[in-house]
This record gives sequence, C-alpha cells and structure tokens, in this order.
Amino acid sequence: MKTLKQRYDEEFVPALMKELNLSNQYQVPKIVKVVLNIGLGESTQNSKALENGVRDLQLIAGQKPVVTRAKKSVATFKVRKGMPIGAMVTLRGNRMYDFLSKLNGIVLPRIRDFRGLSEKGFDGRGNYNIGIRDQLVFPEMEYDKIDKVRGMNITIVTTAKNDMEAKALLEVLGIPFRRKSAASGQSPEVA
Repeated sequence: MKTLKQRYDEEFVPALMKELNLSNQYQVPKIVKVVLNIGLGESTQNSKALENGVRDLQLIAGQKPVVTRAKKSVATFKVRKGMPIGAMVTLRGNRMYDFLSKLNGIVLPRIRDFRGLSEKGFDGRGNYNIGIRDQLVFPEMEYDKIDKVRGMNITIVTTAKNDMEAKALLEVLGIPFRRKSAASGQSPEVA
C-alpha cells in the first residue's frame, strides 16, 4: 500500500497541475510542516498539568514537544514572563505525512457530529488551522490515563500562494470540507 507521500508525488501532483493550470511541477503547492500546539494555562496553578499535557502531546505526535513560555507578564492571569504555559511540536517529512493520514482517516471521523472542516480556517496566505476540543479522538489516548480533557490547535503550513490553491491541495490529500447547501449557498452550521 502506498503512503500519502508516495501518492502525493505520483498521483496528486499531476492532478493539481491540471486543476490549477500549472505548467511546471515545482509550482504545485506542497505541505511544508504541521504544527501541533496545546495551551496549558492551568500549569500556573498546577505543576502536574504541564507534565500531563506534554505527555499527551508526545503520545499524539510521536515526538517530544517543546515547552512554550510566556513572553510577558499578565497580572490578571497570574502569569509571569518565562513561565511555562504550553507545548508544541513541529512535524516535517515522513512523520508529517503519517500524521496527516492518521488525522484524515482516523481522527476526524471520530469527532462527534462531524460534518466537515470549515473553510474559515485559512489565514489568507495558504495555511490552514484546525481546532480540536478533545484529545480523546486520537487513538493513542486512553480514557483512564488522562487527567483532564484538553484541546489543541493543528496548523498545516503550505507553499500555496493563496487560500484557493491551499484548499485544492488539502482536498486532493483527502481533508473533508463542509459542503455548501444548494438553496442558500452557505455552509450548514452546527447548532
């Protein structure tokens, strides 16, 4: 069975060249990296929260996360400059493609009431952001071993020049977007 990277090189690049009307295969947008970010603001009160959040992210990504620290002090949230407040992992190469195939094939279908991803996640420069509210949708997570349900942000960074090219790339890779209803021309919203 072919990996997502092999399918991208052999099948998806020619399809994208035809769809986007490109003359050179090096003009075809590609994925540069995938960044997983988890906010651990409760670690200011509970030091175990940081350890557990880092452990969860390491299980999901298969790679050790970097602890992110506060850039400035915020008295309202009892945060001082330099305090650990989150964790992040940057995936590249084969791990990135493995994570994307797991995200598309296993994780997204496990989300309750999932009807597709919103098109509002594009940033105008060809990158896409996904917010996941519950880390239990990942198959590596065991319900009995987590201390708290945490969400995370997944950013897919591409070489696309605009959102249209990035959406075409993600659709070819199999990422499901919400379908627009025929009557109103709007995406159906979850109530």
